[in-house]
Amino acid sequence: MVSEDPLVTNPDRYSLLFENEFVRVLDYLDAPGDETSPHEHPNSVMITLTAFHRLLQSGDAEREVALPAGIATWLPAQRHAGRNVGETPTHTIFVELKGVAAGAPDAAAIGPQATIT
Repeated sequence: MVSEDPLVTNPDRYSLLFENEFVRVLDYLDAPGDETSPHEHPNSVMITLTAFHRLLQSGDAEREVALPAGIATWLPAQRHAGRNVGETPTHTIFVELKGVAAGAPDAAAIGPQATIT
């Protein structure tokens, strides 16, 4: 089975900042035009360090997401791939939940719940 952990699928974009039995904290950084391979996130809180514009894909579904810097938003458990379609780098922190709180990927979930696009 192929791992869909973003640290494995996209090690050049994600790095581990902290981990314990309750949460895992990831740092994500890319440049305009960069893409990620398909990967999964459990239920998470995403903190935007930069404003960004991304195209997220899950199966046949696509969704554009544009968020300002300096917000925290809920990211339901999901599997997706993404591309930076903006003119600025994407820099975010993910606080991924573990255990029962992690949830299971929802095929209908793509990106954060709160979007500007």
